[in-house]
Amino acid sequence: MTPTQVADLWRPADGPVVCIGETMAALAPTPPDPLETATDLRLSVAGAESNVAMYLADLGHPVSWLSALGDDALGRRVLTAVSAAGVDVGGVRTDPVRPTGLLVKDPGRERTRVHYYRSGSAASALEPDLLDDKRVRSAALVHLSGITPALSPTCRQLVERALATPADERPYAIAFDVNHRPALWPDGMAATVLRDLADRADLVFVGLDEAQGLWGGDLQPADVRRLLAGPRVLVVKDGGRAAHAFVGGSVCTVPALPVEVVEPVGAGDAFAAGFLAGLLRGESMPRALRLGHVTAASALRVTGDHGPLPEPAEIERLLGPED
Repeated sequence: MTPTQVADLWRPADGPVVCIGETMAALAPTPPDPLETATDLRLSVAGAESNVAMYLADLGHPVSWLSALGDDALGRRVLTAVSAAGVDVGGVRTDPVRPTGLLVKDPGRERTRVHYYRSGSAASALEPDLLDDKRVRSAALVHLSGITPALSPTCRQLVERALATPADERPYAIAFDVNHRPALWPDGMAATVLRDLADRADLVFVGLDEAQGLWGGDLQPADVRRLLAGPRVLVVKDGGRAAHAFVGGSVCTVPALPVEVVEPVGAGDAFAAGFLAGLLRGESMPRALRLGHVTAASALRVTGDHGPLPEPAEIERLLGPED
């Protein structure tokens, strides 16, 4: 089967997308120096699911973000930023008691460390009833991540309820980004829980290094597919080298684009948004993967999680021919 034919096996219906999960206020040194020597910090917003939502909006797709924020200045800052990107935030709840979460980035020579101050946050109190929102009921695709079930028992119940209905009986498709955050999980729990949740989704994103850390250091992309046989589409991202999309028994591999990396946090979310946008608008699998790479490059080139996309004509040029 050719890579182009792979895309014809399954794709979500074209329609509104709903992204569910916590977004926090974020502080990052500017320029991106180590935190202990930095003199200036830039305030922005950061959240895996809202990152996906904002990039989908940038790419012209109707999208909503559902979550909860504190009744505080940081919560209002988050809501304004996500809304300004063109995302529907009408379903976001305001918690009068719990605060908005905060993260602080600490850039280093080899990687950026992230310090979280999110315990007891408004979003950690989300419950399964969030799925009763009218936006979810009318969605073509719901996007979740493995961060949410790590936040609290009720957040885990929310994700479990979303995935409890068999794929063929769900009114919408579910995309699930494994997004393993070791600091959020008790020892020994993440590998089993994330594998179970991911295997019930329609479309799954996972980094190869992430899969190796969870399920075995020697895993290769095809091994990850054997572990996660349930999803209709499994995308294994191999850093700056390539991305592999497994559909049924076929695989499509597209090399990554060369890019000068300023700060890597948020690139995975951007890739997910680009890939989803490609599938939703009927692109072939190679072009959907390449759109993921193009969108990820926009995040890699800025210190925040959300960077500007190229102009539409430049995106089309970068997508290139299918071969």
